[in-house]
Amino acid sequence: MATNDAGLALAPSRGPRAGVSRGRFGSSVPSMTPLLALSALKKTVPGGRVLFEGLDLRVDRGEFVAIKGESGVGKSTLLNLVAGLDVPDSGQIAIDGVGLGGLDDDARTLLRRQSIGFVFQAFHILPHLTLNQNIALPLVLQRADCDAAMKRAAEMLTAVGLEGRGEDYPRALSGGELQRVAIARALVHRPSLLLADEPTGNLDPETATRILELFAKEVRNAGAAT
Repeated sequence: MATNDAGLALAPSRGPRAGVSRGRFGSSVPSMTPLLALSALKKTVPGGRVLFEGLDLRVDRGEFVAIKGESGVGKSTLLNLVAGLDVPDSGQIAIDGVGLGGLDDDARTLLRRQSIGFVFQAFHILPHLTLNQNIALPLVLQRADCDAAMKRAAEMLTAVGLEGRGEDYPRALSGGELQRVAIARALVHRPSLLLADEPTGNLDPETATRILELFAKEVRNAGAAT
């Protein structure tokens, strides 16, 4: 078990302040090489406060893991580390056997582009692009066929309940609608690993249930993890 002094525990939940919920999509069997492996991870913040130390975690294909904890315990920081957007003080992160510590910035960017979908808490929807263009962006960056990318974007927009809104611009959307666009963008390229930072925080219960079902469907079909 790995813990920190603020209450984040990557172990079976011991109370409302900390814990991890785990499950599996379908009946997949763990492989020899996990999709995500964290080993002895340590991260401090300015001022020297330790967010977590000695943190270990294994996530296999077809598995989902929900990290629970109060604000400030390091949940978003951990996701940024896994995505290669930040670096740990010590320890190792490997995605499908590839260690992030041995990659330069360009290689980490390529890995994110190909293998990771990230639902950011702040959405990061580009205001000068239409919704379809925003959602298709991961495919465009992979140099996918433009028509195929836009078709897939429209499919994902329908999947999150925004059918027919593809030519709208972000300024016309509510916060909850923008969150759904961010979710569609994270899933559009069928990533191996889906990282979601409070993905249903701005959604009503019915829409949140629909989004979680979409996560399950997309992750299961791609043999991924979230």
